[in-house]
Amino acid sequence: MSRKDSAVSPVVGVLLMLVVTIIIAAIVSGFAGGMASGTKKAPDASFNVQISNPGTWGGSQFKIDVLGVSQPILTKDLKIITAWTKNGTSNGSTIMPWNQSGDYTSTNVRYDIASTTLGSGNYHAPLGYGGTISNWVSSGTFPSSQFFGNYSITAASAMKAGAYGYNPTYGGYGVSTPYEYSGGSKYTVGSSIDGMQAMLGSNWNITRPGDKVKVKIVYIPTGSNLFDKDVVVSG
Repeated sequence: MSRKDSAVSPVVGVLLMLVVTIIIAAIVSGFAGGMASGTKKAPDASFNVQISNPGTWGGSQFKIDVLGVSQPILTKDLKIITAWTKNGTSNGSTIMPWNQSGDYTSTNVRYDIASTTLGSGNYHAPLGYGGTISNWVSSGTFPSSQFFGNYSITAASAMKAGAYGYNPTYGGYGVSTPYEYSGGSKYTVGSSIDGMQAMLGSNWNITRPGDKVKVKIVYIPTGSNLFDKDVVVSG
């Protein structure tokens, strides 16, 4: 009688292959899970954005109210993008945080009305107000803690920028004629511009109530949009 010996039965071979497959799958899953846990997640946030242009500096503003956030958000991790079209021409701006701009040559800066050197009127738009933002003031000399990029936003915080205007002597937006800058304004001296130009572009003043502006608030670490809507300009 002949005799044949098999090293491993077919059933045992299949079981061994299954075990090896399961081990490999577990290793791959663990590696993928580690990668996912190391990926930065964008916070949840809710905003209300208002753009006003009644033709005068006093009533014109770009305002972002922070309605709620899942965690405090550093504005150094944000950029704001605006885009709009008027009379067949594309307009808009990209606002980067102060700590990525590095100096006062940024177009988010409005210089002191008396000169083009650094002075009491300098800021990096949009300025931060309320919430947990430290040392904030509503007017006058703005501390660097209010510069976009230097503060964190929480619920009840606001980010705002306005148009330049003071009086007929110095000029400004809508001081002499609605929807126009007067000749004495400092809004185009060197890199000196006002907050509305920083937020919407240099010819923002041609907007009118009813026009639409696309506004995005981007979380830089992930590239995701925290806000992406068409905002209607009000008067």
